[in-house]
Amino acid sequence: MGEFFKYFSPSIYNYVILSSILFAIGVMGVLIRRNIIIIFMAIELMLNAVNLLLVGFSVHHDDTGGQVFVFFIMAVAAAEITVGLAILMMIYRNTGSVSVDSLKNLKW
Repeated sequence: MGEFFKYFSPSIYNYVILSSILFAIGVMGVLIRRNIIIIFMAIELMLNAVNLLLVGFSVHHDDTGGQVFVFFIMAVAAAEITVGLAILMMIYRNTGSVSVDSLKNLKW
């Protein structure tokens, strides 16, 4: 199996292009969509695009520091989505909607 990756491993440019496309899709999801759940999913897609790029550069430079950093990013993302979903449940309980437009009623 090691021989396969020795001759057919993708170059760093493929990782950069793929992660750029994923990050752009995530940015468009945050900017265009009005549903908070979809916005959370787009943010997670952007974080995973960055993680993919970090792992790609880590493998390219034969350094495990990027992969360790990805582990910590995933832990912070899990905590972020947990807090975000808890806030979302309280918003849904108070407003009956998960649309960003319903949040304008939460002013002072």
